[in-house]
Amino acid sequence: MRTIGFYVSPGFQMLDLAGPAGAFEAANLELGSPAYRIHLLADDAGAVTNSLGMATVAASLNDAVLDTLVVIGGPIEPRLSAGALSRIVDASNRCRRVASVCTGAFTLAAAGLLDGCRATTHWRFAARLQQDYPSIRVEADRIYCRDGNIWTSAGITAGIDLALALIEEDHGFDIAKGAAQHLVVYHRRHGGQSQFAASVDLAPKNNRISAAICYARDHIAEALTLEDLAEAVGMSRRQFSRAFRAQTGTTPARVVERLRADMARGRIESTTEPVERIAEAVGFGDAENMRRAFIRIYGQPPQSIRRAIRG
Repeated sequence: MRTIGFYVSPGFQMLDLAGPAGAFEAANLELGSPAYRIHLLADDAGAVTNSLGMATVAASLNDAVLDTLVVIGGPIEPRLSAGALSRIVDASNRCRRVASVCTGAFTLAAAGLLDGCRATTHWRFAARLQQDYPSIRVEADRIYCRDGNIWTSAGITAGIDLALALIEEDHGFDIAKGAAQHLVVYHRRHGGQSQFAASVDLAPKNNRISAAICYARDHIAEALTLEDLAEAVGMSRRQFSRAFRAQTGTTPARVVERLRADMARGRIESTTEPVERIAEAVGFGDAENMRRAFIRIYGQPPQSIRRAIRG
């Protein structure tokens, strides 16, 4: 049996805890036996009040014997004490893997556990994480991210995706899928899927521009010229181009490229499909075009990403 320890601090987000904990509970039901034991942990034993003002009783992190430590998100400030961070480091050294949900990444970062690692967090705080901890490679738009035995996830419900990925690592695809079905959630959003359609900075308020992005996503395998997108939302080419840049700060071509890269990355990470077939399916046309886009967006080619995931 694997013991999953959820570390909470005052002001923690309840759904950050309940979502992933529920996923492990669902895995137990799917397996028909208690494969996971859940422990709620804090710096000191006793009641910990969450962001809703409700108190939850936790045990002490000291000397906890865990398979996986999951640090739950909460307020970024004030930072945990040096003593609390030291205990988290000690616990991480006794674990097989360490994870965070939402702003829990700031706790791992403050403890030095993310130094030199790839990591993610809630999109609202990704720039802050990168600014405060420049040694981390923050992948701001990912649902969750793995670097060795360190896992981090984006905000709120992304903790469920993270937990399902951990369950899949432990017990395989079928059990994770069954747990997802029990929770009535999609199995599962790929780690490489963006928190948003194209990037965390892309949030058009203009309904026509939003519709154009949706149209591009739905017709991603097609050529998708500027004229195609403008016509799809009933705008002239010139009017659409100006409005798109004003709303998004970039060009339609760049957004389409990012959408394609996001979709391709999910398939690169989760399937064994040939790179050439994926490139064609998402509209890149050929593998070389996709390779250049990946290097531009992610800093590495598709094959390197696939090797890293398999590793």
